[in-house]
Amino acid sequence: MCAECATELLENKFGKSDMSDTQKYVLITGASSGIGMAFARHAAQMGHAVGLSARREDRLQQLANELSDNYNVSTDIFVSDLCEPDSGLALASSVLAKGRKVDVLINNAGFSIASSFAASTYSAQREFLELTINTPVALTHALLPGMLERNWGRILNISSITALSSGGKGHTLYPAGKSFLLKFSQSLHAEVAHRGVHVSAILPGFVATEFQQTNGMEDEMNGLPHWMVQRPEQVVTEAWRRNENGTEIIATGMVAKTMAAAMQILPETWMRAITRKMAEDAYVGD
Repeated sequence: MCAECATELLENKFGKSDMSDTQKYVLITGASSGIGMAFARHAAQMGHAVGLSARREDRLQQLANELSDNYNVSTDIFVSDLCEPDSGLALASSVLAKGRKVDVLINNAGFSIASSFAASTYSAQREFLELTINTPVALTHALLPGMLERNWGRILNISSITALSSGGKGHTLYPAGKSFLLKFSQSLHAEVAHRGVHVSAILPGFVATEFQQTNGMEDEMNGLPHWMVQRPEQVVTEAWRRNENGTEIIATGMVAKTMAAAMQILPETWMRAITRKMAEDAYVGD
């Protein structure tokens, strides 16, 4: 039995919550498309109020109107470029200034840099680190005290199956950044689970979103068999359910579960050869 499957059998350790019984406030970064948008729709469908954060105000407003009209839930939009220094703290301040008590935090916003490290600018790499590491840490640090005070909270950090990989050519900081989210989630969950706060690192595999188009990975995705690619809604449904049950690491879908098991079981030298060959085949940089 794979490690991920064994973990799933034990995920009732922390018991069921009352998530479906009362309205909560769910804050989602990167909510204007893909997995973030799917999380917003899922939360609203369950009757929860939502806070939507992204850079594109028109898309946020369109989504907010949709959720309000279809599910009659309260919606807020927070237009923010979370690549900017201290933007995570600024977002948290804006949310709290509205009198919102965040019950569920979904750190979803992300991007990658489709080039070699030397060929990219430092400013682009700094923006990646700000968005991937500093923003989730800042938001969590600002909003966690309220969750602990209420003895209830949920934090979902959207990592990637590449967090378990050896890294490879191109997208240089991506595996390292996603590995940080994984370890951060595990350590924080160990600290706060007994206080009613569940923290999970979500490890999707191949998901059909705008991410691939934005990051020069369209050809790689288009070449995959249909059964290997998940829809954002599939990722969200499994991530939400298993976070509710207190699971720390959630590889979504059978493909990601199989990859996670292989990365943890096979010798490092084997995995390094495999992951670097895959990275080389998909490399689009200079």
